[in-house]
Amino acid sequence: MEFRHLRYFLVLAEELHFGRAAQRLAITQPPLSLNIQQLEASVGAQLFTRNSRGVQLTAAGQAFVPAARQLLERAGAAAREAREVAQGVVGSLQVGFAGTVLYRGLPQILKHFHAEHPQLRLVLREMSSSDQLVDLMHDRLDVGFVHTPRVASGFSQVLVSRQSFVACLPSSHRLAKRRSIDPAAFAGEPFVAISRSVSPDYHDRILGLCADHGFLPEVRFELRHWLSVVSVVAQGLGVSLVPEALAMAGMPDVRFIPLKGETPPYDTRCLWKTEREQAALAAFLAAVRGFAQPIK
Repeated sequence: MEFRHLRYFLVLAEELHFGRAAQRLAITQPPLSLNIQQLEASVGAQLFTRNSRGVQLTAAGQAFVPAARQLLERAGAAAREAREVAQGVVGSLQVGFAGTVLYRGLPQILKHFHAEHPQLRLVLREMSSSDQLVDLMHDRLDVGFVHTPRVASGFSQVLVSRQSFVACLPSSHRLAKRRSIDPAAFAGEPFVAISRSVSPDYHDRILGLCADHGFLPEVRFELRHWLSVVSVVAQGLGVSLVPEALAMAGMPDVRFIPLKGETPPYDTRCLWKTEREQAALAAFLAAVRGFAQPIK
């Protein structure tokens, strides 16, 4: 049974006349008759009765009409969906992101993307940069927003945002009213750090920054999320150095103060497999590039 057979059957079922049905189908009567015979042989039942007065549907033919319509409609819908996925009109993407992207970059990208492609579905998963790299490698993610300068071969990248580190300390702290802070002022203070297992690059960069200013921080807490770092500081349990975008989190009882001197940048990169060809991914990357900064 072929879709052509179903189309011919439905036209003949409507016209109940071989001549008129053949005219609608832009074919001659002999191939129409042959196709109907092939369909009846495939179904295993006679679908029409033919006599001198014309053509009539049998009981089997009448029962077959709605089924044939449904089959053609489903086939048409499947073809449309395949075309739309190929064109990037519909489909889904698995997107990984590290938490601070929620405060700089990701909301703007999502707003623009959804306005341009409302039928494309994004599945967003908050993950550490290291976990994203693993899932990108194994095709469990289509694209990721990571905070690491270490990009393996085979990946393409766009720098989404670059920000500074700032001092993060309780509102009641003796240094909380300063307009800027020398990192050396944190020597001897209980320190709250992002876990090295979650973000080894930035854990090491922060400790390196402290070492450059003549001290090793007394790390009391190592936490998996930057918001957890800010929360512990807000409770008066220590001080930290955090990305400046976290000031947008609106957490009470904490101050964010610029640092004096040079500090390492906190970069957000969008990563994807270079070889990955997908129209939906290309559409999403267009939205990312619309927000992104050039890599220096």
